[in-house]
Amino acid sequence: MSNIGRMKQMLAVAAVALAACSPGTVESKQAGGQAVSAVHPVSGLKVVPLTAGGHKFRVEVAATGAEQEKGLMFRKEMGADEGMIFPMDPPRQAYFWMRNTVMPLDIIFIGADHKVLNVVGAKPYDETPLPSAGKAAAVLEINVGRAAQLGIGPGTAVNW
Repeated sequence: MSNIGRMKQMLAVAAVALAACSPGTVESKQAGGQAVSAVHPVSGLKVVPLTAGGHKFRVEVAATGAEQEKGLMFRKEMGADEGMIFPMDPPRQAYFWMRNTVMPLDIIFIGADHKVLNVVGAKPYDETPLPSAGKAAAVLEINVGRAAQLGIGPGTAVNW
């Protein structure tokens, strides 16, 4: 193989390696090009669309007990339109705290009717239990202040 051929081969391998390491979500596509599932590159959790008060988010789903226990621990950043949802079946009184959580978060408790029960601003590393104002069917975590910025509060519809 000539030097030029080897160089082209090395560039092709480098391009594939860079594409594999780039941030973002990994999506599967249907024949029509429509995304059917996504996986978060850091957590490996499924990513789904979520709408709160008409605003669209892409959220990681912490579905299992282990995923919910870890949540956003040790994460240093999250996009403005990203978050994590913790489904709860059956709905129950929920308490969240910020053990090993670096980022300040809005913790949004959501009732069985898919409406916000309450929103609590949580400080990094604070282990004070923060309660839901009733039985929560899910809890959504987004960047602190984002809920107020978007007008998300008690009674706001949330769908995922």
